[in-house]
Amino acid sequence: MENWLLFTATEAALSLSPGPAVMMVVACGIARGWRMSLFVTLGILTGNALFFLISATGIGSVILASPKLFMAIKYLGAAYLVYLGLSAIFGKPSPITLSSMDGTSQSGQRIFTGALMLQMTNPKAMLGFVAILPQFIDPQKPIALQMIVLAACSMIPEFFILLGYGMLANKASHWATQPKYSVITERIAGSFVLIAGVLVAIV
Repeated sequence: MENWLLFTATEAALSLSPGPAVMMVVACGIARGWRMSLFVTLGILTGNALFFLISATGIGSVILASPKLFMAIKYLGAAYLVYLGLSAIFGKPSPITLSSMDGTSQSGQRIFTGALMLQMTNPKAMLGFVAILPQFIDPQKPIALQMIVLAACSMIPEFFILLGYGMLANKASHWATQPKYSVITERIAGSFVLIAGVLVAIV
């Protein structure tokens, strides 16, 4: 129980910190409302569920055991984050910019898919699940049950945290979507994601 509580607290702290997932939720909450931002949240959590599956099946260990494969995933993810950040800074449509969320042409399915891709190309998330998660597993007890419990401890708090970000962003939509503020909002979001991409590449 102590391990589960510690894991829950760790995951909650990571979910609260600004990152690509939070930026996409905020962008969608501002432009489309908190209900549409739920599709972002579900995409992020689906990515997390896949990371749990990767960890449980041992595929993650294979990836970490192959330096070339891991580095390829790492730099691919970093390049994608840098692309998203620069797109937002220069006002080009991307999954984290308001312009990409504007209008009714983008369905919930497309928003969900974009969020899933965003999470799955984040090597920091994969490394966290593969390298940190095993520390909270007791090999002497049923692994499957522990993985289910840890998945719940991770995904339930993150759902409500991302939901909260989406609702707060929705409240700010009346000024953030104005032309003179939306540019600033996108550049701030882009800067966060760009820094995250650079850190992924060099750390």
